[in-house]
Amino acid sequence: MSKTLGRYVLPVRVYLEDTDAQGIVYNASYFRFLERSRTEWLRLQGIEHKELRDNMGIVLVVARIEIKFNSPAQLDNLLDVAVDSAQVSGARFFFEQSICQESGAVGEVICKGVCEVACMDIKTQRPQRPPEALVEKFTF
Repeated sequence: MSKTLGRYVLPVRVYLEDTDAQGIVYNASYFRFLERSRTEWLRLQGIEHKELRDNMGIVLVVARIEIKFNSPAQLDNLLDVAVDSAQVSGARFFFEQSICQESGAVGEVICKGVCEVACMDIKTQRPQRPPEALVEKFTF
């Protein structure tokens, strides 16, 4: 079964802790911003990481992430960190994501990427198809 879902945007302010001495955002900070956006998108679908682990015996782990950086974000910027689309296929979830400088209705895309997340059994630590109850939560 393959299902694709719509866009979600999380506003994120760039703080001093996210930057280097010149006020430019560290590469690793972008990964944290994208993770937060995916987590909040999941929450909107009624999916909580703690519930998956404690009640379903599964966790969602990043298997691969690919990002293209176009321009840097800086201290105090307000960013729109988006899940542009999400798809579930087999034991994998695919999230297309972007980060834009907030600038009116349409901001400058400063980075864009794809994150592949695997559904993993916590006991065997092997990929497994998500339970149908989880897949059903992936709705508009």
